[in-house]
Amino acid sequence: MISNSSKRLAGATSIFNGWKVANRTRNFTSIRTVKSKNLSVVGAVSSLGQPHLGVQTGPQILRNAGLQTVAEDLGWNYTDCGDVVFDANAQLPMETPEGGVQSVAPLVRKPPSPEAKSLIIGEKSLALANVIKARAAEDDFVLTLGGDHSIAIGTGAGVIQHNPDVGIIWVDAHCDINTPQSSGSGNIHGMVVAFLMKLVGPNYPGFEWIDGIPKLNPDQIVYVGARDIDQAERVILKEQGIKVLTMNAVDKFGIGKVMEMALDHLGDRELHVSYDIDALDPAFAPSTGTPVRGGLTWREAQFIAEESFATGRLKSMDMVEVNPLLQANEGRRTADVALDIIGSALGKTIL
Repeated sequence: MISNSSKRLAGATSIFNGWKVANRTRNFTSIRTVKSKNLSVVGAVSSLGQPHLGVQTGPQILRNAGLQTVAEDLGWNYTDCGDVVFDANAQLPMETPEGGVQSVAPLVRKPPSPEAKSLIIGEKSLALANVIKARAAEDDFVLTLGGDHSIAIGTGAGVIQHNPDVGIIWVDAHCDINTPQSSGSGNIHGMVVAFLMKLVGPNYPGFEWIDGIPKLNPDQIVYVGARDIDQAERVILKEQGIKVLTMNAVDKFGIGKVMEMALDHLGDRELHVSYDIDALDPAFAPSTGTPVRGGLTWREAQFIAEESFATGRLKSMDMVEVNPLLQANEGRRTADVALDIIGSALGKTIL
């Protein structure tokens, strides 16, 4: 069940009130090529897919940073659909006497086994999938704010149910295609694509419902910006014949050619972009749970979103893994970069 937006992350609004942006002015134009001007925003409040607390505040942080203003300035009719709350009992950051934010202790928790986590993540992923499917059926652009990347099991399942032939651009330092058996960490945010492609096996505890929806086929997904790929994932990617445009491809061909290859691979499908902020180099977006050096620049990150929008076929997007508690004084900068990327995916252009 999706929660009322007025109840989201109790206490977090007061903590991050200083991040709210009123009447934010941006110098950009829009190339409106999408049929719908209705934007549905869904929060996915989860940190359960990985070990770092703080990422569950991502949806509220992005809202408070000025998301509605950015969207409305671009001509979108903005609807906030509230939150699907995965881990309602997770501790929230505390406000310091100086008005800043301090992390809860311990900031890093020892994760339970995949099996122990899967039941609640599976249940909430189904709830999120139902919300995404319903909003997509209204022909809205659906923007989901994470939370960690495990929430993309729900968003991916939702868009696949709405359109079984959807193409997915996975923008991430990682490929997130481990199975519970191959994963070295047990963190479900690294297993998302394996669940969507039904590589995990039938009747996995908490995810039995996935057996009844269309699976994601290998030709429906393309990775952009990957650079930290586990050995077991390399085997899976090669066996499945999945298109992976690593940072080596970005270095060799440039981001323009890489996006051309990605979009050519997906053909004329409608598009969903699942965007992990750790796709960027930590120099640009440091406050995230699994940063990896050698990532996308700010402009490369924007270009991916711009080109996806320019197709006229971009229908939905995730923005995940913004965690303001992991890098002192860098949380706001990381959130602003994420907001800029979202703006580009909604039609922000330089001219």
